[in-house]
Amino acid sequence: MKEKIKIAFQGEKGAYSHLACLEVFPNVEATACSTFEEAFQLARDNSEYKIVIPIENSLAGRVADIHYLIPKYKLQIHAEHFQKVKHNLLGIKGSKMKDIKTVRSHAQALGQAQKFISDNKLISVISADTAGSAKFISEKKDKSEGAIASDLAAKIYNLDILKSNVEDESGNVTRFFIMGKDSKHPELKNKKYITSCIFKLKSIPAALYKALGGFATNGVNLCKLESFSVKNTFEQVNFYIDIEGHIEDPSLQKALEELGFHTQKLDVLGVYEAHQFRFKNK
Repeated sequence: MKEKIKIAFQGEKGAYSHLACLEVFPNVEATACSTFEEAFQLARDNSEYKIVIPIENSLAGRVADIHYLIPKYKLQIHAEHFQKVKHNLLGIKGSKMKDIKTVRSHAQALGQAQKFISDNKLISVISADTAGSAKFISEKKDKSEGAIASDLAAKIYNLDILKSNVEDESGNVTRFFIMGKDSKHPELKNKKYITSCIFKLKSIPAALYKALGGFATNGVNLCKLESFSVKNTFEQVNFYIDIEGHIEDPSLQKALEELGFHTQKLDVLGVYEAHQFRFKNK
């Protein structure tokens, strides 16, 4: 029998991170962690573990703190995964839509289903996470209480799905990183790759303009560039970039070499295959 892959994620069992784990690794031993930092610590201290961590959402933007935890724990990005988020209204067994008076979930999930909540005159209760809300109503066993969570949470906590796809907008997708201690890069083949880096610029005028010039002159495309403050100061920022290409591509190597001239620090976070979601509308 094939040994199960050990994966850690943040949240209760049934969270969207747990769902992402199962989609990426069907044969998985998933460990729930109460915080992102706990998950990072587990993977740092146990080389047999990987973590599945949300990095950004198409509606809510960047996930807080992840950009600080990645360089702190020095884990490598092994892959990316794009997870469709489908919100469901869950209730205890035997409950009906007409029974529900209050609905609890994570603040983002409630915000993303605001029209549904308003149309049905429901009272919102903010909770720590979606799956935790499902677990709560399963234990309380009150027909008047519902939760907005995944269909996986409904299965785990033996709840009924009273209404599917209650989100106000379609196209709600979360990008996840699969990370671990192994720093080996995939072999360069005829595939699409992403190289992710974090860098800190030298304190000189037009440093960012100069630093990015090498990507233009070498024909290398950036698919993400964002800044985030160095902790405890507003005067210094780090930059996170996703680059199209493999670190062994000569053109990308030249671009990174030029970037290095203008930075105090440059860390390659990982090289990995670009997920097929990136090309579905191309």
